[in-house]
Order: sequence, then structure tokens, then C-alpha cells
Amino acid sequence: MKILVIIPAYNEEGNILHTLENLHAYAADMDALVVNDCSTDGTRKLLEENGVNHLNLPVNLGIGGGVQAGYRYAKKYGYDIAVQFDGDGQHDARYLHDLIAPLEKGEADITIGSRFLRHEGFQSSGMRRAGIRILHRLILLLCGKNVMDVTSGMRAVNRRFICAYAAHYAQDYPEPEAIMYAGIRGAEIREVPVVMKERESGKSSIGAMRSAYYMIKVSLALVVGRLSLEKKEESMEEDA
Repeated sequence: MKILVIIPAYNEEGNILHTLENLHAYAADMDALVVNDCSTDGTRKLLEENGVNHLNLPVNLGIGGGVQAGYRYAKKYGYDIAVQFDGDGQHDARYLHDLIAPLEKGEADITIGSRFLRHEGFQSSGMRRAGIRILHRLILLLCGKNVMDVTSGMRAVNRRFICAYAAHYAQDYPEPEAIMYAGIRGAEIREVPVVMKERESGKSSIGAMRSAYYMIKVSLALVVGRLSLEKKEESMEEDA
């Protein structure tokens, strides 16, 4: 199978080469694509000087737009599996083969690397964990998918959802919305235990003060998305 690792990067000059070294050490059989989301630091220069396969976005699209660009690349070049892998050093490539195994066996459409199955490694802040638990329950209610680590950015999808996400991917804080989008379309979603680390340098896009805002915003987006789907389904039934 052709496997692409999509690495969204915004101002990750302090992390990106270490991330790629980790990837090459444990997943050298997978292709990598760094999506440089219009970084203002030295990220682009590092990628060019080191001959890294990458896309340079002309404007900053945020995490959702960067990841979607990677999915479009994966669709265009015929990849069977696409993996999302953060460029900030938090993810460990030694878990990637475990992550994709259910996809290779045809047992799942989407796999998510979960911090909360074994409770090892970096578990995020207490406030963010509380928000994640709320989002977990909301997604379970809205689409019936019991995913513990709903905000994990370490995940893999098969060809079906490469194509789906290339066409539609939430643009702001997309991880929970992507789960619901897949869940209401009948995806088989499985969590795989992983250990994550704190980012090696730089600053997260979601600080402590924004955690509550994030939870409220994403919760509303999930509810609105579910209601929009129901209205669409009702309209299709009336037309039929």
C-alpha cells in the first residue's frame, strides 16, 4: 500500500527537522509531505535547504486547510492510506505501524492515536482534558461513535476517507468535527494506544485561556453540523 504522512506546519523551525528524523527512523517506508502553512519564521527555508517534500501554501489557512491540502495531494497521487502527524514533536513515529495496521487489514476506515487508553505520556492540561471529555460525550450522542481522544491530531484514514476529506474538511479546529463527519457516514473508527510528548519548542495555537472558548465553539459546530445533515436528509426524502 502507498502511505502518505501529512505533516501540517506553521512556524515550526525549532521542531520540524526533529519530527522528520523521528519519522525516518521508525517509518522510512512511508512517504512524507510537510504542508507549510505560510510560516513567518525559518520553516520554509529549512524545508528547502534539506530537500524535504513539501507544499508552500500562499496564505495561512489554519490547521484544517493545511491538512485538507495534504488530503488533496494524497488523492491526486493515489495513496491508499494517509496519516496526520503533527510537526511540533508531540507525536512519535514508532506508533505509526500500529496505527495503520487496522486499515491495512480492512478492519477500520479511520484510526486515531489515543493518549487515554493507557494513560501514559503527556496527557494535556486538566482544563483541556475536561473539555475533551465533554466533546467525547457530545460526539457519542450525536453520531454514536465512542472515541476517547477526540482532539488527537495523530490519525490515519483509508482511501475512502482520503477522498471524503479532500472534498470536505473542517477549517478551524477540525479534529472533533472530522470524527463526526465520518461517523455519520458510517465509518468504522478505531482508537490505537499511543504515547505523546509535550511540544519540543514553540507555542500551541490553543492556550489555557482559549480552552473554554475552543470547547464551546466546537460543541456548537458539532450540533449545527448534525442538524444540517438531518435537514439535508429530510430534503432528499421529500424530493424522492
